[in-house]
Amino acid sequence: MVEEHDFSTFTLDDFGDGGHGSEPATATADAPPAVDPRMPGGAAIAVVDADQAVRDYLAQQLGEGVGAEPSLVELEQRFGMGPIVVVLGPSCATPTDFAMIERWSRTNPEVGSVLVTSELTTELLQTALRAGVKDVLSAPIDQMQLVDTVGRVADGLSGVPIAPTTGAPTSLDDLEAMEGEPGKVITVFSTKGGSGKSVTATNLACALARRSTRPVVLIDGHLQFGDVAVMLQLAPQHTVVDAVSQMDKIDAVLLKDLLTVHSDTGLLVLPAPLEPTFADQIGGDQMRALVEIIRSFAGHVIIDLPAIFNDVVLSLIEGSDEVVLVAGLDIPNIKNVKIGLSTLALLNVPKEKLHLVLNRADSRVKLDVGEVEKTLQIRAAAHVPSDVVVPISVNRGEPVVLSAAKSGVAQAFEQLALRFLDGAAEVQEKSSSRRRFFG
Repeated sequence: MVEEHDFSTFTLDDFGDGGHGSEPATATADAPPAVDPRMPGGAAIAVVDADQAVRDYLAQQLGEGVGAEPSLVELEQRFGMGPIVVVLGPSCATPTDFAMIERWSRTNPEVGSVLVTSELTTELLQTALRAGVKDVLSAPIDQMQLVDTVGRVADGLSGVPIAPTTGAPTSLDDLEAMEGEPGKVITVFSTKGGSGKSVTATNLACALARRSTRPVVLIDGHLQFGDVAVMLQLAPQHTVVDAVSQMDKIDAVLLKDLLTVHSDTGLLVLPAPLEPTFADQIGGDQMRALVEIIRSFAGHVIIDLPAIFNDVVLSLIEGSDEVVLVAGLDIPNIKNVKIGLSTLALLNVPKEKLHLVLNRADSRVKLDVGEVEKTLQIRAAAHVPSDVVVPISVNRGEPVVLSAAKSGVAQAFEQLALRFLDGAAEVQEKSSSRRRFFG
C-alpha cells in the first residue's frame, strides 16, 4: 500500500478522474521506461516527479510498462533508445527543470513532454510552452484525456508525415536560421456567404504548404463561425483567443506552440474561437499584431475572412500583400462583388493586389465568364468549375487538392497557389499570354 502524503500544492485527489482510474500502482516506480504497445511508433513513456506517490499515481493512469524517475537528470541518462514521452509531475514546474526541457527540445527531437499540474495559471502555461512542453493538463485529470494527450505527443515523435520542406521552428535557434524576408500575407475574402471562400482558403493554404520552402500558416479570421478546423478535420487545442489573450508577452516561439499541424501537408493552423462570443474580445489591431509575428517565420500567411466589412476585416485586408476575392457565378454574387470592389477602391486597396476567383465557373450556370470579367473590370485569376468532389471533400474534412488531386477544381487551386510562390507569378503570366496568343 502506498504511504499517504500531505501535499501543500498537490494531492492525488486533485487528479481524480471521475472513476476512470483505480488504486495507485507501486510496481512501476523503479522500472526502466518500456514500450507501451498503445503508443504510436512504439514510443516509451516515463513519469517524472520528486514524490513517489505522484509518480505511482500517474504511471497507473497510463497502464503497464510505464517507467518512473524522481528527476529529469536521472531520466536523461536513458535517452537515445528511441522516442519517449515524458509525463512531468507538478514538482517539475521549476526554472531549472524548464531550462532542461528547453534544451531537450533543441537537442533531442525524439523526446516529447506533457506537464501535469494541480493549478494551471497563464504564467505557468506560457513558461511551459516556451520551454518546449507539448501540452499542459490541469486538475482534475481525466484518465482518457491523459492517455489521449500522451498518444498525440507520441504520434508527433514517430514520424507524422509532414512535407519535408515545411514545418514550424521549434526553438529560437531555428527561428533565427529561417529569418529572411517577412512572409507574404494573403487574405481570402468574399462579399457574400456561401461563395466558397473557406474552401478556397483551405485548399490554397494546403497547396502552398506542399510547395513552399518555408512554413505556411492558415488563420481562421471568421471569429464567430469559423470552419477551417472542420474542413481540415482538426481537433485543435488552441485558438486565436489563446494567442490574442497573451499578446503582451507572446513571441514567435510561444506562438508556434499554439498552432495545430495538418499532418497530411504540414500546414500550420490557428483556428477560430470555439464560442462566437469570444469574437467581441478581438480587435483589428490585435489581429494585425498577431499576423506580424507569424509572418516573421512563415513564408505565407493565409487568412480566411468572413463576408462582412468590419474593423478586423478591414484592418487585415489593408495589411495584406494579396487579396483573393471569391465570387460565385450568379447574379447576387456578382452584384455584391462589384459593390465590394468599389469599397476596396475607396480604401485605396491597389487593384494589382486583388485576385478574383470565380467559383462554379462553367457553362452549366448560364453566365458568360468574359461578360462577368468585363462587368467587374477585373480578369479572374482562377476559374473553379462545379464538381461534386467539393461537397464530398468538405464533409470528409479532406481538401480537394489531396482527395481529388486530378480534378479540375484541384488543378484550379494549384494554379492559384503558383501565383503566390516566388518567381511563379511571372511564369504563370507568360504561360497565360502564350495560351491567349495561340488561341
